[in-house]
Amino acid sequence: MRELGFRCTEVRADRHAAGPTLMLRLRITAPAGTPVHALALRCQLRIEPARRGYDEGEGERLNGLFGERSRWGGTLHPLQFAEVPLMVPGFTGETEIDLPVPCTYDLDIAATRYFDALESGDVPLLILFSGTVFSGPAGFHVTPVPWDREAPVRLPVKVWREMMEQHFPGCRWLRLPADAMDDLLAFRTRRALPSWETTVRALLDAAARDDDRGSGNGDGVEGS
Repeated sequence: MRELGFRCTEVRADRHAAGPTLMLRLRITAPAGTPVHALALRCQLRIEPARRGYDEGEGERLNGLFGERSRWGGTLHPLQFAEVPLMVPGFTGETEIDLPVPCTYDLDIAATRYFDALESGDVPLLILFSGTVFSGPAGFHVTPVPWDREAPVRLPVKVWREMMEQHFPGCRWLRLPADAMDDLLAFRTRRALPSWETTVRALLDAAARDDDRGSGNGDGVEGS
């Protein structure tokens, strides 16, 4: 069905979800007078970082993703954000439906690191659609969603930050391998530390003292 069209009309956070979830309101249009019995969609969301500007602080925080700003002409490639299925009930002409997009605060994920680096403005997203259309005035005609169907989205950074603050107030999430977590727990137990925060700070303080002792010798190597 070549005339199938998609548009995103709203982006908001789902305040009642168990985990961070964005809700994208989609408006879908089909040829007038042609009933769509059902629409099985696969929605791929990607970030298009070249479609916005960045201040100095944001640029520094994005070095880990894109390198120095002087290289951005060749490194500012799209980032995969999410891929979610959506089943759209039957309609004729036009319909609107919410697309729920589960999110993570795992900073090992490139998309999360990108979101976390931004202070204000919008995140430029693009939704790429594929799937199957079940349509026809009598019986069923099964056709693929045209491969070139897409919809641009502007996700306000404020929406992302408020969503994460709701689920992780004042915190950031860190994932560790099981063996590293076991070692960290053993360290906490030996020192009788009351929380994970004090455990990590104790390690950082110890590392800072080691750095200070090393820098006292000029070349960072202790003398014999």
